[in-house]
Amino acid sequence: MARSALLLLADGRFPAGGHAHSGGLEAAVDDGRVHDLASLAVFLDGRLATVGMSDAALAAAVVHRWPDPPWAVLEAEARARTAAPAVRAASSALGRQLLRAARRLWAVDAPDGCSHPVALGAVAAAAGLTALDAASLAAHHAVTGPAGSAVRLLGLDPVAVQGVVVALPVDEVAAEAAAAGAGPLDALPGAGLVLADLAAERHARKEARLFAS
Repeated sequence: MARSALLLLADGRFPAGGHAHSGGLEAAVDDGRVHDLASLAVFLDGRLATVGMSDAALAAAVVHRWPDPPWAVLEAEARARTAAPAVRAASSALGRQLLRAARRLWAVDAPDGCSHPVALGAVAAAAGLTALDAASLAAHHAVTGPAGSAVRLLGLDPVAVQGVVVALPVDEVAAEAAAAGAGPLDALPGAGLVLADLAAERHARKEARLFAS
């Protein structure tokens, strides 16, 4: 059952709202920073090492502390690692949608208003997954969402885009994040992307956009 849950949560068709978000890729395309496969690979590698690592460690931290994680502290740590208000809003929206869908399937005991990595950790724990599973899901989502968006935004070859994703060290990041999640919460990874945060704020103010973030 846990393996099935892992596959389900990793599936982009799971109705968790991710299809409406590009993970900052649309803003990067607008800025000209991402325009082909090579620049997409650089973008995804940077996102995995920063947002992916941070989100994966937070998700793993929830599982490590299940069934009674310190929700307020976890959420404070998540917000401390999310500088841009637009990115915080997107994470909260994704967290709400994930919990709404997951509660139809599992008994997820998590407060409303969780950011996405905290919500993902709660859902993973409720579904019987391990901390490494939760970290893998978070790292996976950090790059597959933007990668899928690149196909729509740039008209890239979907198979070539998946080749970029496969080459990323997702498993290594997930393993490191899962281990970090067992440690002190204030020592969780928290590298940020200032340029991406600034771009996210500009993107949030755009009237015409394909993705919410």
